[in-house]
Amino acid sequence: MTPVTDPAEALAAQRAVEAELLARWPETKLDPSTDRVVALMDVLGEPQRAYPVIHITGTNGKTSTARMIEALLRTFQLRTGRFTSPHVESMTERISLDGEPIGAERFVETYRDIEPYIDIVDASQPHRLSFFEVITSMAYAAFADAPVDVAVVEVGMGGRWDATNVVDGTVAVVTPIAVDHAARLGDTPGEIAVEKSGIIKKDSLVVLAQQPVDAAESLLRRAVEMDATVAREGMEFGLVRRDLAVGGQLLTLRGLAGEYSDIFLPLHGGHQAHNAAVALAAVEAFLGVGVADRPGLTSGGSLDADLVREAFASVTSPGRLEIVRRSPTVLIDAAHNPAGARATAQAMADSFDFRHLVGVVGVMGDKDIRGVLEAFEPVFAEIVVTQNSQPRAMPADALAALAVEVFGQDRVEVQPSLPEAIEAAVTLAEEEGDLGGAGVLITGSVVTVGEARLLLKGSSEGDGDGGGSDADRGAGHRDGRDV
Repeated sequence: MTPVTDPAEALAAQRAVEAELLARWPETKLDPSTDRVVALMDVLGEPQRAYPVIHITGTNGKTSTARMIEALLRTFQLRTGRFTSPHVESMTERISLDGEPIGAERFVETYRDIEPYIDIVDASQPHRLSFFEVITSMAYAAFADAPVDVAVVEVGMGGRWDATNVVDGTVAVVTPIAVDHAARLGDTPGEIAVEKSGIIKKDSLVVLAQQPVDAAESLLRRAVEMDATVAREGMEFGLVRRDLAVGGQLLTLRGLAGEYSDIFLPLHGGHQAHNAAVALAAVEAFLGVGVADRPGLTSGGSLDADLVREAFASVTSPGRLEIVRRSPTVLIDAAHNPAGARATAQAMADSFDFRHLVGVVGVMGDKDIRGVLEAFEPVFAEIVVTQNSQPRAMPADALAALAVEVFGQDRVEVQPSLPEAIEAAVTLAEEEGDLGGAGVLITGSVVTVGEARLLLKGSSEGDGDGGGSDADRGAGHRDGRDV
C-alpha cells in the first residue's frame, strides 16, 4: 500500500482499521482454542519464531512487569517488541517497538499487510478470528518486520489457550495468581494456575512471583513435566529492602547472581517492588547470568548494577497509581479485582499521607465487585460510584446499592457521568480545606482509568498517539480482557 504521510490521514486510517478490528468477535464471546491463530501464523510464515520471547502470565502486575523487563532489555542495548493488553488510551499502545507505541502508519500498514491472510483463515474456520487474535498476530508480524532482538509478550487471559500462546517462550514469567475470570479459568488459584502454566514450554526458564500454595504446586508440576528450570521469588531471588522515596521507592533486590542496591523505582506500592524483583530475575535468566563474556555482565556473571539502576529509574506504567492532577492530588489505578484492589489500597496507606481520600469507582459487571469495594473500604473516606462508557459496565445505581452495603449510606454518592463523578470527588476533597491531606483515587477498571486519564491529563508523550476518538476511549477495550 502507498505510505500515508499526513498525520490526519494516518490517524483516520488508524481509526478505520480499529473499526474493522472491533467489528470482530470480542473476547467476551470465547472459543478457547489457538487453532485460528496457529492457522494464521502458518500462512504468514511463522513470524512469531523470528525472535526469542519472554512470555508473561499471571492475574495482576503483568503489564507493569512487562514494562520493567523491556526497560532492562533496552538498557542492555537490545531492540525490543512489547505486546500488552488492554490499552489505557490508544489501541496502538498494545504493540510497542523500542519502548514506544507503534505509530499510526505502521499500525495500518501491518494490518493491511496481513489482511489477505486473515481473510484466508476466516474463510477456512468455523469462526472468524477475534479482535484479540488479530491484534496479537499484528504484533508478531510487526516484531518480525522490525526486526526485534527479543519480544516481551503479555498473555491476555489464562495461558494454555490464549492467542499469544503460539510462541515458545525462552523465559516464562508468572506474576501473582489470584481468582479472576473464575467462570473461564477456575474457582481457586490452583485451578487457574493450571491454565496459566500452559505458557511453560520444554526446557524453558521459569520465573515465579510469590504464589498461593496451590498455585505454586500447579506451576511447579508443569515445570517438571517440561524439564524447565525454575527460579522462585523468596528462594532464588527476591526483594531485600524497600524504602519510600520522593516520587517512588528505593529498592535492594537480590537477583539470581548477586544483590543490586540503591535502585530507584518511580512507581508506588509494595506490589511494584515485587514486580521489579520478578522483572530483574526474568532478564537475568534471559541474558544468561553466570556467563561472564556477555555484554552488560560483570566478571562475576551478574548484571551491571549501574545499568540496572538506569533501567528501573526510567520505568513508567500509565494508569498504575499514576498522579494526573495536583491540588488536590488525583490518582488513577487500574485495579479491577479484589487482589489488585488490596494491593492498591495497601499502597495508598503506605506510600501516601492522605487524611481524607475520596474514591471514584466504575467497574465491569462481571467482576467480583463486592470484593473490590471491601478492599477499598478501609482507605476511602467517601466513595463516588459511576460507570464508564462500555456496555459491560455495571450501572451506577446498581453499583451504589452494593457500595451502600459496604460503606454505609452516608459515605456513598452516585454520579453516573464519569466527568461529573470526578468533579464531585474533587469537590469533596476540596471541602476538607487541607488539600495536601486530601486526595482522589479513580479506579475499578482499565476502561474507567483510560477515560479519566483523557479527561484529566490528555495525551501524554510515550503513551501513544493520543487516541482521542470516542471509539478508542472505550470500544478499544471490548476484547473483554482484564479490565
